[in-house]
Amino acid sequence: MIENKKVTIWHPFTHTKTDPEPVHITRGEGVYLIDNKGNRILDAISSWWVNIHGHANPVIAAAIYEQALKLEHVLFAGFTHDPAKKLAEQLADLLPPGLNNVFFSDNGSTAVEVALKLACQYYFNREIQSRNRFIAFENAYHGDTIGAMSAGSRGIFTRPFSDLLFHTDFIDYPSTWIGDTGVEQKEEQSLAQLKQLLDEHEGRHAAVIIEPLVQGAGGMNMCRPEFLKKIRSVCDDHDILLIFDEVMTGFGRTGHWFASTGASVSPDLICLSKGITGGFMPLSVTVAREKIYDAFYSDDRSKTFFHGHSYTANPMACAAALASTGLLRDNPELFTGMAAKHLKNAGHLMEMKQVGKFRICGTIAAWQVKTGGNSGYMNEIAPVLRKKFLEKGILIRPLGDTLYLMPPYIITEDQLSGIYKTIPDVLNSLHL
Repeated sequence: MIENKKVTIWHPFTHTKTDPEPVHITRGEGVYLIDNKGNRILDAISSWWVNIHGHANPVIAAAIYEQALKLEHVLFAGFTHDPAKKLAEQLADLLPPGLNNVFFSDNGSTAVEVALKLACQYYFNREIQSRNRFIAFENAYHGDTIGAMSAGSRGIFTRPFSDLLFHTDFIDYPSTWIGDTGVEQKEEQSLAQLKQLLDEHEGRHAAVIIEPLVQGAGGMNMCRPEFLKKIRSVCDDHDILLIFDEVMTGFGRTGHWFASTGASVSPDLICLSKGITGGFMPLSVTVAREKIYDAFYSDDRSKTFFHGHSYTANPMACAAALASTGLLRDNPELFTGMAAKHLKNAGHLMEMKQVGKFRICGTIAAWQVKTGGNSGYMNEIAPVLRKKFLEKGILIRPLGDTLYLMPPYIITEDQLSGIYKTIPDVLNSLHL
């Protein structure tokens, strides 16, 4: 006789003992998620920043279905297919000039892993084996695989694995917000730290990696385009590579197709995922400049990039990405115009005593909730706020004491206004 075995689903970033039971979602409809009790929940964070056209978008769904009937998957070593070729061509057309060598993988972490490995091997293949260090930014988050964690800021996420992580040098991220008068000084301090590291360890660094314009999981910290231009200049002066982690910021999130195009800065490597398929399927790409590809183009087989994934360039995922890109091309005003909508609704919020450091970048609005406690991810206000917003029918998942909105681009003005009208009620109920 076989006994019934209890099966536990282990959810991400979830405290197994104290967090509430997960909400059971049965379907999605536009900006709404609908649970098994029929409750409609407005997805104000695009289900972890991936959904840009709304849930169950029929155009993307049809593209996946049609592709599945023709070719669901084929290994990508020694084979190729039309969806991958078309997507690579479209990306090269949309990205800053010179980024036209596309390597496929399947999520944001692996896109970063690929970029880090390409940067190291770029120098290794040129017989420069000393350049194996990286420079990253405090509060950075680049993913949860070992290499991506190594490039991310050290803290509670990485502490159990500290002995496994390779060394990374960190400098300050010059976070800014509306009304910030000290941003130029912060930028100069960060640049001075960068130059000092490069001088102290001359010839040792392979690349600088940064989340351009917006740090995501680190607290929706925002920097100015001018800072990215200066970082590019320093990297050029010291002959090191610049990696843009646009896993979150890509495909319209910052009000431009990419943070790099919005800032008019072209990195040497760019990592893309999340919104690439409109939130339908896992897919990512790492795109490199020609000089990096050339370092692998050799008669010497040992210079091969020995990296790959089972589902590399999955045809259905590529078809979803092509459909999503088509929707963005047809409706660019959905992401280019959202910053103005945020600003229009945020006036009363910025005046609240509980709110500080309000900032907007494209489709993203974020601010600090003043609790009097320690700032950061582990601030106890986060689960309280999450619960209260869920009771109001809104999915918002604060990053510690940072509240942010990052809705699907199809959200209407009335829906966005409704969220902003709910926020003061929730904050006032906390008696901060």
